[in-house]
Amino acid sequence: MSSVRQRLILRLLSLYPPFFGAGIRVRRLAGDPPGYEARMTLRFWNGNYFGTHFGGSLYTMCDPFFVLVLVEALGPGYVVWDKAATIRFRRPGRGTVTARFTIPRSRVEEIRAAAATADRLEPVFLAEVRDESGDVVAEVEKVLHVRRQV
Repeated sequence: MSSVRQRLILRLLSLYPPFFGAGIRVRRLAGDPPGYEARMTLRFWNGNYFGTHFGGSLYTMCDPFFVLVLVEALGPGYVVWDKAATIRFRRPGRGTVTARFTIPRSRVEEIRAAAATADRLEPVFLAEVRDESGDVVAEVEKVLHVRRQV
């Protein structure tokens, strides 16, 4: 993907109303394929009654990224959609929380091979939202829908 397109995607993500409103910042991670990192600092507008991160904001910061990584890695000719998601809250989130979204090249190639022979498949991915000390605040499991485009 061109660096101009990458910068445009990052800019659009930063201005995406749910991200902008929650104070979520996104950066691109180097790798093959490249991934994303979402970061959110606790503010009065994204906190809850108890002074911790609002659960909806924690999920929002994880929502689109596995689809973005996989669709970019597979390239044209594939349909990739979100199918299902669950979030498990492990501890109260305070301060700045971070989540990383990467898919190893070997997993992308497994998905590509499976999509060549299956009508559709539903790979599962897990992201951990961590606080500044590295403790897991939440786990987000995403099930994607992948198929060859006809």
